[in-house]
Amino acid sequence: MQVEPISNFFQNLGLGPGLAGTIAQAVVFVLVAILVYVLGKAIVVPIVDRSLKSRDLDEHARNPIKKLTSIVIVFVAISMAFGLAQYGNFLQSLATIAAAATLAIGFAMQDVLSNFVAGIFIFTDKPFRIGDWIEWDDNAGVVEDISLRVTRVRTFDNELLTVPNSQLTDGVIKNPVAKDQLRLKFVFGIGYDDDIDAATDIILEEAENHEGILEDPGPSVRLVELGDSSVGLQSRIWIDNPSRSDFVKTRGEYVQAVKERFDEEGIDIPYPNRTIGGGLELAGMDSIVEPADD
Repeated sequence: MQVEPISNFFQNLGLGPGLAGTIAQAVVFVLVAILVYVLGKAIVVPIVDRSLKSRDLDEHARNPIKKLTSIVIVFVAISMAFGLAQYGNFLQSLATIAAAATLAIGFAMQDVLSNFVAGIFIFTDKPFRIGDWIEWDDNAGVVEDISLRVTRVRTFDNELLTVPNSQLTDGVIKNPVAKDQLRLKFVFGIGYDDDIDAATDIILEEAENHEGILEDPGPSVRLVELGDSSVGLQSRIWIDNPSRSDFVKTRGEYVQAVKERFDEEGIDIPYPNRTIGGGLELAGMDSIVEPADD
């Protein structure tokens, strides 16, 4: 779409060259902007949406990215409209102002922009999702909401943490429930005089008897340490569809069951003890204690 034919059309209607050219530029600007915007919304947005769905992103994650795509389409439509309408000088001035404004805003909003970019990485890489139990630094909790700027995590003390996304992408995030199964480990200490094989059988039997512990992968026991007062037997068990509550409940019931069996079978769980020896010597007591008179 060119300005000159439309300008000639208005000149044929009796308008002067200057007025005809101005009207022609306005007509081209409006038509190009509308056409590019409509085509972008009809073609680009559905393609982006299908791409996001193919990555299995949740609805709350797709919406901000689709809004950002719409903003980009508007910017492209206006830029193309300025160019085809031959608003060259105005477009150059607008670009200069926009570049300066972008630079100033960038310096003023470095943290916001870094969190925004981190939010996009969280949506695309999916290190965790809403409902996941995550751990980072000295914090842990269940993810309640993910936005492009912050992530909200409910701790196990029922506190709500609003965490900037950059903190969750710059460090190491532990997601124990990222997979369908979770392995738990616990070290049982027995006395040096106790039967290691008998203790191992009890640990395995109680794991097999617990309905929350999987048979495949099966439980296992390994001797892992010879301590000052005990022999350490490490039990490794697996649970299905893990969550924080399931993990704590299952481990507590299992450890209690093993402890009760140890008590029944006479297997000791020793605790560290210290024997303090030596004597107490008092000097200079002759000057303080005097013999009694007869």
